[in-house]
Amino acid sequence: MPTPMTLEGAASLRQELQQRKTEMRHEISRAIGAAREHGDLRENAEYHAAREQQGFNEGRIREIEAKLADAQIIDITKVPPQGKVIFGTTVRLIAGDTGDAITYKIVGEDEADLKAGKISVMSPIARALIGKSVGDEVTVRTPNGEMGYEVDGVDHV
Repeated sequence: MPTPMTLEGAASLRQELQQRKTEMRHEISRAIGAAREHGDLRENAEYHAAREQQGFNEGRIREIEAKLADAQIIDITKVPPQGKVIFGTTVRLIAGDTGDAITYKIVGEDEADLKAGKISVMSPIARALIGKSVGDEVTVRTPNGEMGYEVDGVDHV
């Protein structure tokens, strides 16, 4: 099943992939070569650390390639705005209990970063918001109990 991803998320993964395949591979290769020069590899901590780092890097490369291969990249700017919350939109909410304004962008699972205001499309709040319009009220079940929000704005950016 394809995994939804924004254009920005795909570009970020491609950039990381390029960095891991070029710069990081060369750095790790140099570190392994330098560690080999220190002699006995069985007791060489630098060599084992570099090999472990190499394994992690190659695993991450495979993981990114698989994610990009399975990704359904969605360009929200190509979707005509209908005033509804959909994948890729930025949503302004008013918290029912405090009146605080909160802004979230609904993104793919790998792109989610709460500090940056990006929430996964699979999160409880995003699932509750999908399909809602400005003025709609939403109740979200969280581990801390139910939270009420009003949709204050939906932007296609």
